[in-house]
Amino acid sequence: MSQKIAVFADVHGNYTALKAMYEDSLQQGVDQYWFMGDLFLPGPGAINVWHLMKKMAPQYIVRGNWDDLAVRGAAGKMDLEKPSHVYFARLAQWLAGQLPSTVFQEIAEWPLHQTVTTGSLKLSLAHNLPKLNMGQHLFPTNDSANFMDAFLGQEDVAIYAHVHHELMRYASDERLVLNPGSVGEPFNHWPRLQSDLRARYLLLTVDEIGLENIEFRHVAYQRELEWPAANKAGIPYLELYHKQLETGLVYTHDQELVNHYNQQYHYADEYRQYQQSLTGGSHD
Repeated sequence: MSQKIAVFADVHGNYTALKAMYEDSLQQGVDQYWFMGDLFLPGPGAINVWHLMKKMAPQYIVRGNWDDLAVRGAAGKMDLEKPSHVYFARLAQWLAGQLPSTVFQEIAEWPLHQTVTTGSLKLSLAHNLPKLNMGQHLFPTNDSANFMDAFLGQEDVAIYAHVHHELMRYASDERLVLNPGSVGEPFNHWPRLQSDLRARYLLLTVDEIGLENIEFRHVAYQRELEWPAANKAGIPYLELYHKQLETGLVYTHDQELVNHYNQQYHYADEYRQYQQSLTGGSHD
């Protein structure tokens, strides 16, 4: 008997996209959900995203790099050495004001990697590499040899996220590698493909033989609803999120542009004050 699995990742605080993806999955008759990491930020979704995640109740979850940044930043443990670090820190500070501390405690306990057996297949699940949830080692255009590292052992299929590109390809030994793409921030350097900003997820149909069907879903949603949601939430870097909604591009590592907003809004000073409020004393 077959079952349908919705594999999704990289929501990045875009509640409107996540809600549309969830509603589409119900129409597809999904039996279970697997979440591949990066739930919050830089978008304004917070407690609404968390409640929807709980409703979906993913059977398997792995922890992404932005999940780690949210946990560290909310705990006041981010350094401010680079403009992008200030960006992560100030966003996490905002998120800490939206969610109970128990949410961050739960996220911190999500594993980096899970090995799953379904039907006749063994699968490796990780946000990026099994022991490292950051970096560009598995960028879609890299050599097939790189994708051998998506496997921790003798799994038949590896599923990862992180690069925001939907993907189906093979490692050097022809084991299958899949990526669901991003719910909230789909990427592609080819402009015409980048213009498709629909929410992405992967729909797997698995039976006793193996993968009966692999389908990459693109779900249209009212992207324009994210702008008033962001404005109402008062998220830091509001202008950058607006740019992202218009273009689909992100500016996380544009150090000069991020520094402009850091200076304009004194975000580093705000985070230092936040760190002091957590420690009850001065912070260098």
